[in-house]
Amino acid sequence: MSSDRIFGLVVLGVALAYIASALQIQTSFLSDPVGPKVFPLMIGGVAVLASLVLLLTPDENPEWPKGATWLHLVIALVVLIAYAYSLRPMGFLVPTAIAAGVVSYQISPNLKTAALTGIGLSAGLFAIFKYALGLGLIALPRAMTG
Repeated sequence: MSSDRIFGLVVLGVALAYIASALQIQTSFLSDPVGPKVFPLMIGGVAVLASLVLLLTPDENPEWPKGATWLHLVIALVVLIAYAYSLRPMGFLVPTAIAAGVVSYQISPNLKTAALTGIGLSAGLFAIFKYALGLGLIALPRAMTG
């Protein structure tokens, strides 16, 4: 069994568990159309589709990363975990800008481009999630907003 198929099975298991937990969320009759239950179900559905692609069309001879790439992957993982824990206390804009900037810098190590990417993604995603999808995001830490 190839590593793609193993990873596809892992992703499928996590996605199904994520969907099962999202189905347990209690929502009121008057909640947002894309609210606390539907949005996680959409994410879980995309993860299921991605896992099925890995399971059905694996790369027969995958090339594993070497050397410094592993360090970049670990840094990205640490940044994304810190991002998840910092969203509630710091709001959406600042942690998203930092996380997107760090990940962008790892893709292409240009400080100016990474900073602009982080700020642009943060503002753009906030506008989409808050105004287009109607999610109840907090932009900045409560202490800064008064």
